[in-house]
Amino acid sequence: MELRQKLILASGSPRRVDLLKQAGIEPARLMPMDLDETPKKSEHPRSLARRLSADKARAAHQQVRKDLTWGDSYILAADTVVAVGRRILPKAELMQEASSALHLLSGRSHWVFTGVCLIAPDGKLRQKIVETKVRFKRLSGYDIECYLASGEWRGKAGAYAIQGIAGSFVQKIVGSYTNVVGLPLFETLQMLQGEGYDVHTGWTEG
Repeated sequence: MELRQKLILASGSPRRVDLLKQAGIEPARLMPMDLDETPKKSEHPRSLARRLSADKARAAHQQVRKDLTWGDSYILAADTVVAVGRRILPKAELMQEASSALHLLSGRSHWVFTGVCLIAPDGKLRQKIVETKVRFKRLSGYDIECYLASGEWRGKAGAYAIQGIAGSFVQKIVGSYTNVVGLPLFETLQMLQGEGYDVHTGWTEG
């Protein structure tokens, strides 16, 4: 891989790593950015996804921009926000948070917004917000109880992972499936290609 082909993923999410690998892209380095993800007062879910993805990309860029080894890397960051209307559902860490979120999502539609931000080796910043509409079936109390026992909800926006058990809750999805997992592949690869990154490099290796 050429020097300018190095990609830093400003995230520690195994789901985003797996999605990139699915598309034949292997990040050269993972740089999770520990930022305050608390929404600002009256902040729209779309605006939150945009702000956090840009903040993560800029923070990673600031750390490596003068580094001889990593300074000319592509930096990719993303942030996924789940919302019912304007109500943002945070990443669930406690069982009660997850239970409340699942009761709210039961039998209704919600939106998943992912902000994707790319900083190219020349310092140019590009950003895209992708949204997907997801409708859950009506969940019984037993559905929720068993899902909580699975532990899959922990650390997930909206308290669920669509690629796991919760995929069986989804009645309808309008938009990008990979967006709901955590990284919209079509839009991400379009951005990388637009800045000169050869997304096909890894397709023929191995």
